[in-house]
Amino acid sequence: MSRFFDVCIIGGGASGLAAAVYIKQKNSTVSVAVLERLSRVGKKLITTGNGRCNITNSDEAITHYHGRNARFAEYALKKYPNAELEKFFLSLGVPFVYDETGRAYPASLQASSVVDALRFSCDALGVETFTECKATDFTKNGKIYTVKTEKGDFSARNLIFAAGLYSGGIKLGCDGGVLKLLKSKGEKCVAVTPAIVQIKTAGDLARSLKGIKADAAVTFKIDGKSVRRETGEVLFCDYGLSGPPVLQIARETERRNGRKEVSLDLMCKRSEDEVISLLYGLKTALSYRKLDEYLSGALNKRLGQAVVKAAGLKLSGYVSELSSGDIERIAFLIKNFTFTAISTTGFDNSQVTAGGLDTDGFDNTTMMSVKNKGMYAVGEILDIDGDCGGYNLHFAFSSAFCAADSILKGVENDKA
Repeated sequence: MSRFFDVCIIGGGASGLAAAVYIKQKNSTVSVAVLERLSRVGKKLITTGNGRCNITNSDEAITHYHGRNARFAEYALKKYPNAELEKFFLSLGVPFVYDETGRAYPASLQASSVVDALRFSCDALGVETFTECKATDFTKNGKIYTVKTEKGDFSARNLIFAAGLYSGGIKLGCDGGVLKLLKSKGEKCVAVTPAIVQIKTAGDLARSLKGIKADAAVTFKIDGKSVRRETGEVLFCDYGLSGPPVLQIARETERRNGRKEVSLDLMCKRSEDEVISLLYGLKTALSYRKLDEYLSGALNKRLGQAVVKAAGLKLSGYVSELSSGDIERIAFLIKNFTFTAISTTGFDNSQVTAGGLDTDGFDNTTMMSVKNKGMYAVGEILDIDGDCGGYNLHFAFSSAFCAADSILKGVENDKA
């Protein structure tokens, strides 16, 4: 015998919990069940923003979103901008604070505050939450959906798929099982790859610089053509490159074909001519030094030595021996310190999954399936992924609210 609800939500993460709370806030008579495969809800949410939960960003431009049709997200983001998210979370006891870059966090600066606020609100409002309850199949008979789980069957008039994809790995309950299930039911999918993730590079250069951080402009290139450019702190690792600008560009690594390169501009606030002028000045001032100390005041010492060596020069040589050609090569390398990108470090290390359910199969105003009335998809499972900075959580919440609005409207029409 199935347990019956007005709404059954598969996935107890950010979008699933938000949809449940929103629905019950607007209409307490609507019965809502949340089915979560892990032993507790919000496990992935608690890791976001380095444990601080970067909820949204004051820069709300649609250009921060990606996917085969990134404009799909625009309606939800405009209907539920920052101000609406702030009102919703304030109603749960979570005010926002913004940092100097426009990123919004809970005032406590603890992701656990957001998880607890959603979890406690679900309990207080009468949402029924079922943990360790993995959905294995679903069917539709007339207007009623039945979800098969490890804890029995659940039936509902409305079904919201709010499950994540692969990012974070199985430890966070992210194995893509729900996407595979929907694909088996005929929903079209866009190929998935890791996003907001580190990049593996060829050779030993990055490994030799392990632990060094450098401010740089980072450009991802395909066959020599610039695809995307970001600026910030780069971290050299034994496998390759990390740091915010690297994470931003990494989605392109496994989504494009061709010769893939990551080029670092190590003096992005100077033009190449200005770098050349600086190098000539250093030659004059430091003519008595060996080349292993030539750039030690301009760049991290080990990084500067790597640039000199990449220019084909011996560190035991003298600065006074530098030719104009040597200086021009060093300047070029400072502005174009390039690595061959092999791959990313994979889904387990990624914060987001690019790809997912093809948005052509869903209404962008309601998140409802075009083919299956009463079935919705929200958040990461859709082919929408955002940049670092709160964009992915913003879409998770705004898409959840759009689905909730549609369900609430349907309930009102049924009663009319």
